[in-house]
Amino acid sequence: MDAELDKGATGPLWLRDPIIASYVEDAIIRGEELKQYELDSYAVMPNHVHALLWPWIAMERITGGIKGVSARDANAALGRTGQHFWEDESFDHWVRNGVELRRIRIYIERNPVTAGLVKKPEDWPWSSASKRSDTATPGCAGKTTQAGVPVPPEEH
Repeated sequence: MDAELDKGATGPLWLRDPIIASYVEDAIIRGEELKQYELDSYAVMPNHVHALLWPWIAMERITGGIKGVSARDANAALGRTGQHFWEDESFDHWVRNGVELRRIRIYIERNPVTAGLVKKPEDWPWSSASKRSDTATPGCAGKTTQAGVPVPPEEH
């Protein structure tokens, strides 16, 4: 099921529209600016979103904020009123160690490549990989994972 979703070819594909994808990306970045979380990695795919973050508030508030703001803007742009934009559910996962953190970060940023949308992660404009310098990973300098495991320097 995840493999089909990751291809970005099924379900509502509103996020293929660069304007709609930008609304979602803006909402993700805005949550970090509001100090709701520290953002590590993300990818806005044609039919879903991946995000890796350190929450400072309840996850329900984070996902509600991202979904609410982006749905309002997207539905307005699409001429849709009173309709759901996002599925109600989301998938949350606690990162338990540095190895898992690195695996998840790579999975998220390579998702557009795996889906055949681009050749390199940094070529997907609605992702942290496209904003990242070659030498730094946002959000992990001197950090620990949720389980208190230090993020190894080679993962920065």
